[in-house]
Amino acid sequence: MNKHTKTALFVAPVLIILGYILSDIYLENNAYNDKVVQLLPVGNCDILNKSCVLEADDLQVSIYDENGTTFINSTFQLTKATLFLVDINGQSTEVKLQMHDNPFYWKQETQLRQLTSNSGDKYKLRLIAEIKGGKYISEFYTKTF
Repeated sequence: MNKHTKTALFVAPVLIILGYILSDIYLENNAYNDKVVQLLPVGNCDILNKSCVLEADDLQVSIYDENGTTFINSTFQLTKATLFLVDINGQSTEVKLQMHDNPFYWKQETQLRQLTSNSGDKYKLRLIAEIKGGKYISEFYTKTF
Protein backbone atom coordinates (compact mmCIF):
# COMPACT_ATOMS: atom_id res chain seq x y z
CA MET A 1 0.00 0.00 0.00
CA ASN A 2 1.50 3.33 -1.04
CA LYS A 3 1.44 6.54 0.99
CA HIS A 4 -1.44 8.07 -1.04
CA THR A 5 -3.74 5.15 -0.25
CA LYS A 6 -2.85 5.30 3.44
CA THR A 7 -3.55 9.03 3.52
CA ALA A 8 -6.89 8.54 1.74
CA LEU A 9 -7.94 5.83 4.21
CA PHE A 10 -7.10 8.16 7.10
CA VAL A 11 -8.71 11.33 5.68
CA ALA A 12 -11.96 9.79 4.31
CA PRO A 13 -13.58 8.96 7.70
CA VAL A 14 -12.66 12.40 9.05
CA LEU A 15 -14.27 14.07 6.02
CA ILE A 16 -17.42 11.95 6.39
CA ILE A 17 -17.83 12.90 10.05
CA LEU A 18 -17.16 16.60 9.37
CA GLY A 19 -19.62 16.56 6.46
CA TYR A 20 -22.31 15.00 8.65
CA ILE A 21 -21.79 17.57 11.43
CA LEU A 22 -21.73 20.55 9.07
CA SER A 23 -24.84 19.42 7.19
CA ASP A 24 -26.70 19.03 10.49
CA ILE A 25 -25.71 22.56 11.53
CA TYR A 26 -26.80 23.91 8.14
CA LEU A 27 -30.20 22.20 8.26
CA GLU A 28 -30.82 23.33 11.84
CA ASN A 29 -30.10 26.96 10.91
CA ASN A 30 -32.45 26.74 7.91
CA ALA A 31 -35.23 25.35 10.12
CA TYR A 32 -35.61 28.80 11.72
CA ASN A 33 -36.06 30.59 8.39
CA ASP A 34 -39.54 31.95 7.75
CA LYS A 35 -41.67 29.82 5.45
CA VAL A 36 -45.38 29.33 4.88
CA VAL A 37 -46.83 25.93 4.04
CA GLN A 38 -50.48 25.15 3.40
CA LEU A 39 -52.15 22.39 5.40
CA LEU A 40 -54.84 20.58 3.44
CA PRO A 41 -57.74 18.59 4.92
CA VAL A 42 -57.76 14.84 4.37
CA GLY A 43 -61.35 14.09 3.38
CA ASN A 44 -64.20 15.81 5.19
CA CYS A 45 -63.57 17.51 8.52
CA ASP A 46 -66.03 16.65 11.26
CA ILE A 47 -64.47 18.08 14.40
CA LEU A 48 -67.31 17.05 16.70
CA ASN A 49 -66.91 13.38 15.71
CA LYS A 50 -63.09 13.49 15.93
CA SER A 51 -62.48 12.96 12.22
CA CYS A 52 -60.58 16.01 11.00
CA VAL A 53 -56.98 15.65 9.85
CA LEU A 54 -54.93 18.32 8.07
CA GLU A 55 -51.63 17.47 6.43
CA ALA A 56 -48.65 18.95 4.60
CA ASP A 57 -45.72 16.70 3.73
CA ASP A 58 -44.90 14.71 6.90
CA LEU A 59 -46.87 16.98 9.26
CA GLN A 60 -50.34 15.83 10.24
CA VAL A 61 -52.59 17.83 12.55
CA SER A 62 -55.71 16.33 14.08
CA ILE A 63 -58.42 18.69 15.38
CA TYR A 64 -61.39 17.68 17.52
CA ASP A 65 -63.77 19.09 20.09
CA GLU A 66 -64.65 17.38 23.33
CA ASN A 67 -67.22 18.95 25.69
CA GLY A 68 -66.48 22.52 24.58
CA THR A 69 -62.68 22.14 24.56
CA THR A 70 -60.92 22.09 21.20
CA PHE A 71 -57.84 19.86 20.98
CA ILE A 72 -55.04 19.81 18.40
CA ASN A 73 -52.57 16.92 18.10
CA SER A 74 -49.63 17.07 15.69
CA THR A 75 -46.92 14.73 14.51
CA PHE A 76 -44.24 17.36 15.19
CA GLN A 77 -43.70 19.63 18.18
CA LEU A 78 -45.49 22.94 17.68
CA THR A 79 -44.12 26.26 18.89
CA LYS A 80 -47.53 27.95 18.79
CA ALA A 81 -51.06 27.11 17.61
CA THR A 82 -53.85 29.57 16.83
CA LEU A 83 -57.37 28.72 15.69
CA PHE A 84 -59.72 31.25 14.09
CA LEU A 85 -63.49 30.81 14.18
CA VAL A 86 -64.94 32.61 11.14
CA ASP A 87 -68.61 33.60 11.13
CA ILE A 88 -70.94 34.00 8.15
CA ASN A 89 -69.88 37.65 7.67
CA GLY A 90 -66.18 36.73 7.47
CA GLN A 91 -65.35 38.11 10.92
CA SER A 92 -62.87 35.89 12.72
CA THR A 93 -62.42 35.24 16.42
CA GLU A 94 -58.87 34.33 17.42
CA VAL A 95 -58.36 31.47 19.87
CA LYS A 96 -54.78 30.97 21.06
CA LEU A 97 -54.38 27.36 22.07
CA GLN A 98 -52.39 26.42 25.16
CA MET A 99 -49.92 23.55 25.38
CA HIS A 100 -51.66 20.56 26.99
CA ASP A 101 -49.04 18.05 28.20
CA ASN A 102 -46.23 18.59 25.70
CA PRO A 103 -45.65 20.47 22.41
CA PHE A 104 -47.50 17.79 20.45
CA TYR A 105 -50.84 18.44 22.21
CA TRP A 106 -52.67 21.79 22.43
CA LYS A 107 -56.11 22.72 23.77
CA GLN A 108 -58.39 25.62 24.62
CA GLU A 109 -62.05 26.05 25.53
CA THR A 110 -63.98 27.38 22.52
CA GLN A 111 -67.53 28.03 21.41
CA LEU A 112 -67.02 25.71 18.43
CA ARG A 113 -69.55 23.10 19.56
CA GLN A 114 -72.33 25.69 19.94
CA LEU A 115 -71.41 27.51 16.73
CA THR A 116 -71.38 24.38 14.57
CA SER A 117 -74.68 23.14 15.97
CA ASN A 118 -76.29 26.56 15.31
CA SER A 119 -74.80 27.14 11.85
CA GLY A 120 -76.40 24.09 10.30
CA ASP A 121 -74.34 22.46 7.59
CA LYS A 122 -70.79 23.82 7.88
CA TYR A 123 -68.59 26.35 9.69
CA LYS A 124 -65.36 27.98 8.47
CA LEU A 125 -62.16 27.61 10.51
CA ARG A 126 -58.59 28.77 10.05
CA LEU A 127 -55.54 27.29 11.73
CA ILE A 128 -52.00 28.59 12.03
CA ALA A 129 -49.55 26.07 13.50
CA GLU A 130 -45.99 27.29 13.99
CA ILE A 131 -42.92 25.06 14.07
CA LYS A 132 -39.77 27.09 14.69
CA GLY A 133 -39.77 29.57 11.78
CA GLY A 134 -42.38 27.80 9.67
CA LYS A 135 -46.05 28.68 9.63
CA TYR A 136 -48.46 25.98 8.56
CA ILE A 137 -51.78 27.53 7.60
CA SER A 138 -55.15 26.12 6.67
CA GLU A 139 -58.65 27.35 5.95
CA PHE A 140 -61.27 24.64 6.00
CA TYR A 141 -64.89 23.92 6.81
CA THR A 142 -66.12 21.66 9.53
CA LYS A 143 -69.28 19.77 8.72
CA THR A 144 -71.97 18.44 10.99
CA PHE A 145 -73.78 15.28 9.99
